[in-house]
Amino acid sequence: MRLLFIGDVVGRSGRTAVAQQAPLLRARWNLDFIIVNGENAAGGFGLTESIFEEFLAAGVDAVTLGNHAFDQREALVFIERQPRLIRPANYPPGTPGRGATIVENAKGARLLIVNLLGRIFMEALDDPFAALERELSAHPLKNGCQAVVVDVHAEATSEKCALGHFADGRASLVAGTHTHVPSADHRILAGGTGFVTDVGMTGDYDSVIGMEKEEPLRRFTRRIPSGRFEPAMGPATLCAVAAELTREGLTKAIAPVRIGGMLNAAMPDFWA
Repeated sequence: MRLLFIGDVVGRSGRTAVAQQAPLLRARWNLDFIIVNGENAAGGFGLTESIFEEFLAAGVDAVTLGNHAFDQREALVFIERQPRLIRPANYPPGTPGRGATIVENAKGARLLIVNLLGRIFMEALDDPFAALERELSAHPLKNGCQAVVVDVHAEATSEKCALGHFADGRASLVAGTHTHVPSADHRILAGGTGFVTDVGMTGDYDSVIGMEKEEPLRRFTRRIPSGRFEPAMGPATLCAVAAELTREGLTKAIAPVRIGGMLNAAMPDFWA
């Protein structure tokens, strides 16, 4: 099985990169599943239903969220009717939506996707380890699903790394999101789970983590907000992680993907 996980899509620039590249990459690499973190897709804050449907139209199989999951108030309603939209599983009981879902492709392959929100330097939600244990126990790898992808949306690298080891051997891929900076530690853990601390953002890197530079600079230097954060509109770098899985649903190859924009290009050599 071949997976592509695309990191935090920021604003129109990031959405354009996904719309242009996702269909091409699926065909070029014969991808089985494409997952996108879309929690910053609507002007940098949250996701609208129309943008979610744009992702599906581009061939994306599922969209994960994070701490901005409900910044767009309409998400409280439409998330209930969109089974391929996943908010963090460790939101309290009664929160609209679902923290995990199984998607099936045209070949009949079934992929479990779990979304988690970290607690260190983030909102104080329920225990992400307990939430992950619950989902992995309910849908064990090779018993009801052929692959498992976990999106750990967290600030602290230690928490992401710990969750990766916690899922090692039970998930196909654990991908960190949220910091908007791609890390260079993609690897296969001892039990066969692919891991990367942060996939990076899909957005304009001539920015402050995807936002136009002026307002963040004013806030850092003067400590007083003077306007709204606005997404940078320059050419985006699509940042992703590619994973080739074994028949057992574990990772046998993992590599970063960077296309366009300011960052140096990167491609998986095992799909050349």
